[in-house]
Amino acid sequence: MRNKVRLGVIGAGLKAADYAQSWARMPEVEFVAAADVSAASRARLRDICVKAGQSPPREFEDFREMLAKCRDDLDAVYISTPHSSHGEQALAVIEARLDLFLEKPMVTTVAEAKALIDARSRTNNTLVIAFNGALSPLVRDTHKRASAGEFGELVSVSASIWESWRSNYEGHWKQMPELSGGGFMFDTGAHMMNTVCLLVGSEFERVSAYMNNYGKPVDITCAVAARLENGALVTFNAAGEGPKGCASHMTLFYSKGIVRIDAWGAWREIEIDGKPVVREVAEAAHQENPLKSFLAVRAGLEENPSTVENGLRFARLWDAIKASAARNGESIRIADIG
Repeated sequence: MRNKVRLGVIGAGLKAADYAQSWARMPEVEFVAAADVSAASRARLRDICVKAGQSPPREFEDFREMLAKCRDDLDAVYISTPHSSHGEQALAVIEARLDLFLEKPMVTTVAEAKALIDARSRTNNTLVIAFNGALSPLVRDTHKRASAGEFGELVSVSASIWESWRSNYEGHWKQMPELSGGGFMFDTGAHMMNTVCLLVGSEFERVSAYMNNYGKPVDITCAVAARLENGALVTFNAAGEGPKGCASHMTLFYSKGIVRIDAWGAWREIEIDGKPVVREVAEAAHQENPLKSFLAVRAGLEENPSTVENGLRFARLWDAIKASAARNGESIRIADIG
């Protein structure tokens, strides 16, 4: 494996530009190519790379042309595009036999998730989903300890997330269903759903959901009640309307203890055996530079904490939530989703 990872970017918007400020200064990363429909976005990324001392990446309007012309010059690709594009673009990258660091959410449907898993299985390429929670040391440690039985049997989960999302993204593609694949629950709420999917250690069995769009074409609030195959119960509450700010709070009740943690894995509290509860705060590195986690997985230095398999569990949950909300809260069996 080369000392430098030759990186391509699909989607050079604000998220990619923000990350590039630090990624372009990493000695183990070389920006080779960037694809975006916006010339201004490509130019911004090019300027960031040049300012960091790198050569300007080759620019393309179409990601397919980038993959066709630069395939042999790339090792990995980072995708940061509107949610509805992830399925097609991720599949193209994996089928080109390149490693992939894919922005959340992984895909928008179960069918897309299965197609991506099949492609990854054929090529055996590295594929990491850029969920802050899954990459958080606190979430990983919680998952490990829960799987080892330290907290006992999972009894129930109560998860909430909120943000002034309706006003923050007025007129943004995130509120256009053809691009976003969903509203607040699928955008910011995806962090909550994915972290719960990772920690519960079980598939979902049944889901009942309600949504309120508040006059928008996508959901602004969403309430979900679910049952896991292991018998534990889960509730989700996503509120995308309210005062300025963004936060989350998730409580996992076990037979021997209680774990409180946020969706991004930024903090955690464990209550067990009557010991004093202390809030642990994660280092900001995984939030500010998640590419380091991807590179460590790619190099075989650590296990993949954010897999396509968990992405499939998430996709099944999301498809069931949509189906239930469309039927006025009707209970949906996950097995019927596919």
